[in-house]
Amino acid sequence: MDRFAAIETFVQAAETRSFTEAGRRLGVSSSAVGRSISRLEQELEVRLFHRSTRAITLTAEGHLFLDHCYRISAEFELAREQLSHAAGKPSGRLRVGLPHLGIHLMPDLIAFQQRYPSIELELDFSDRLVNVIEEGFDAVMRIGEIDDSRLTMRRLDGYRHRLVASPQYLARRGQPMHPAELAAHACLRYRYPTSGKLAPWPLKVPTHEAVLDIPETSIANAIDPLMRMAEAGLGIALLPDFIIKDQVGAGRLTVVLDQYVEDQRNFCMLWPASRQSPPKLKVFVEFMANRFGPAGALANTLAGPAGAAA
Repeated sequence: MDRFAAIETFVQAAETRSFTEAGRRLGVSSSAVGRSISRLEQELEVRLFHRSTRAITLTAEGHLFLDHCYRISAEFELAREQLSHAAGKPSGRLRVGLPHLGIHLMPDLIAFQQRYPSIELELDFSDRLVNVIEEGFDAVMRIGEIDDSRLTMRRLDGYRHRLVASPQYLARRGQPMHPAELAAHACLRYRYPTSGKLAPWPLKVPTHEAVLDIPETSIANAIDPLMRMAEAGLGIALLPDFIIKDQVGAGRLTVVLDQYVEDQRNFCMLWPASRQSPPKLKVFVEFMANRFGPAGALANTLAGPAGAAA
């Protein structure tokens, strides 16, 4: 395994263009990375990097060796998946992309890891639209649907937003009975980190009424701060229901204007279309589908022909 470790060290250094960053990712010192690269260069009898005080860059031989390293890693992973499939035991690294909102799914992801300890779960949280295939993701979970013929899609049950405030805030400021009354309240707003725009509040009001002017008392580009501010009695926030269910159940937050909130979001799972999905991917999609909705045609979706599932 020493050579595989050396290859992994080289790949990390080549991708990050930094011994320091490669060491951080691998959990070793930058000097350890440098020593590993030097030993590899001695064994191969070529120079893999141009080194300077500011940066490192691949030599022509380094670029060639990096291509070989990618193929070696892919072949090793394929062999491991085929062996695990033959043994009926899901294993191997599973790289999953999730939106930032997916941080709140950690209890489910931890439960998955506990059930399948042989699967090495690598999680990437980002709201940007990742390229599933080119960036090497095994699967991504996204809000809404993405139409790409290269990907298989599995719709999952989703969530809806609710307006909530603490009982202390409502006792102090009064409970709004109509969306127009929000103008007199402290409103905690979410800003999309990717676009910088404020998320609208999906309030259903008669068309003849004026456009609602929702105050911007506090703004955050993450859900947790808004939830904590709402619990602290600082105002009303629009939050996903699956995130606040414990707070509402315990009485720390109260739902308001629920009949005026018209909003439903769905999750979907996407993965590269192929004739045969590896066991690690099958069990992950099935596990998450069972958490978010009935499995339904999951078995047919995974075992079906290449193409996007509808």
